[in-house]
Amino acid sequence: MRKIIYVASALLVFGCGTQKQTENEKQAVKGIPNPVPFAETINEQDLKSLLYVYAGDEFQGRNTGDKGQKMAVDFLKNFYETHDIKAAKADGNYFQTVPLVSEELPKGSLVVNSENFELGVDAVTLSGLNPQSLSGKQLVYVGYGVETETYSDYEKLDVKGKYLIIKNGEPKKSDGTFFVSGSTEASEWSELRTGFSKKIGIAKNKGAAGVLFYAPESYGKILMQYKFMQQKASQNIRLANSSNTENAFAYFFISEAMATKVLENINKDNVARMLEAEINFDLKSDGVKEIESENVIAYIKGSEKPNEYVVISAHLDHLGMDAEGNVYNGADDDGSGTTAVLEIAEAFKEAQKAGFTPKRSVVFLHVTGEEKGLLGSEYYSENPVFSMEETVADLNIDMVGRIDPNYEGSRNYVYLIGSDKLSTDLHNLSEAMNNKYTNIELDYRYNDENDPNRFYYRSDHYNFAKHNVPIIFYFNGTHDDYHQLSDTPDKINYDLLANRAKLVFYTAWEIANRDQRLVVDKAVEEAK
Repeated sequence: MRKIIYVASALLVFGCGTQKQTENEKQAVKGIPNPVPFAETINEQDLKSLLYVYAGDEFQGRNTGDKGQKMAVDFLKNFYETHDIKAAKADGNYFQTVPLVSEELPKGSLVVNSENFELGVDAVTLSGLNPQSLSGKQLVYVGYGVETETYSDYEKLDVKGKYLIIKNGEPKKSDGTFFVSGSTEASEWSELRTGFSKKIGIAKNKGAAGVLFYAPESYGKILMQYKFMQQKASQNIRLANSSNTENAFAYFFISEAMATKVLENINKDNVARMLEAEINFDLKSDGVKEIESENVIAYIKGSEKPNEYVVISAHLDHLGMDAEGNVYNGADDDGSGTTAVLEIAEAFKEAQKAGFTPKRSVVFLHVTGEEKGLLGSEYYSENPVFSMEETVADLNIDMVGRIDPNYEGSRNYVYLIGSDKLSTDLHNLSEAMNNKYTNIELDYRYNDENDPNRFYYRSDHYNFAKHNVPIIFYFNGTHDDYHQLSDTPDKINYDLLANRAKLVFYTAWEIANRDQRLVVDKAVEEAK
């Protein structure tokens, strides 16, 4: 890609001299160099060119461990080699191998009051399971499983350690209006993907052991996906030798036949209550297979504080293909973040070529297995190439190329999550950089610790936050194409993607070049 650098404008900040200056002398004059000329190299056309390849059908949806994911990591490696951005590992290897195992999805039955319901017929699960830890749980019906400031299906119910039956949709009043919206218009609680995420988050927060989710209009499609995943034996992936297999909580989608057997009038019955029923499991899972996947890591070594690190991260994987061979392109999730990291890396490289190497080292981290449970970032955090204690910040970019329904007609925004969770210093710096350079509306609604979406815990930055590394998660919110075949490159707003990437660059530039490292003044907030 062709980059036009107006080095002269950068030098004007410092004045001109006839004597040749050393790199450190250049950077010492009047503090931090002007980053604008380098940020301007991040542009719509280059992002579009990268993303149409990275999120194209040829990469087969970049499913963890599959051929398309191998093509993706080679693409990233070639980009860094072409732009002379060095590998992070001392041996010159851009890849950090992440050892994984794939377990066949479980087979067997769910037993409610001595009646068997067959997995793959009456119920479907895409989550990891440990039947021994799940059996013998009382069932609680919580209706729609909705909880807001003004309405709750959980009122006077203790669901800790119990299995919940929740149905899709949201409650209505007797006049036909919805409790949440107060009108005849349904809210996001009725949308399957968003509503499911919210309801599962609430159930987890309340200590439930698991959920039976009833969405009869979608069960056929979910069942088809389950059978496809069974054939591939690739859905239930975890880190090799990891005890963290997500066994503390599991969920099932249940058929109408099962739902009405357990609760005969479930379609009309909205009264939340304890049920005179207990759930047990007769399940088995075998067919464990070893998988190798890779994180891709490049960096620019700092000029003054090379052993302090600013990480800019995005996940390189997506969902692969469906049973018919259709590709989940993942252009927004997370092709947008991946290509943003590449453009930011090139901007830092152009600055280095102009004589302005950042004081701290800047690390460009592409992690695998995010869609399988943040696996690549978990592995990196436990086996870091660069010391976690000397990692100053992680700026994580996951879905920044689209507009969500909250901002239709008002485009210039981005959601920021986590900027103040560990470091007030980072939050203030982020705000200052935006006010100075990009003027994007920074929306913190999902930063609320009571947000039922739990986005703070759902992308790769969280594995840094667990190690007391200050983080910012940049996010455009979910949309109708989220995790759908329709998340394609033609739907990306490339001007927004470029401006959001510039904001990350400016923030990283300031963190990397300031005299003092960020102050960590808050405790780690553990996932609930």
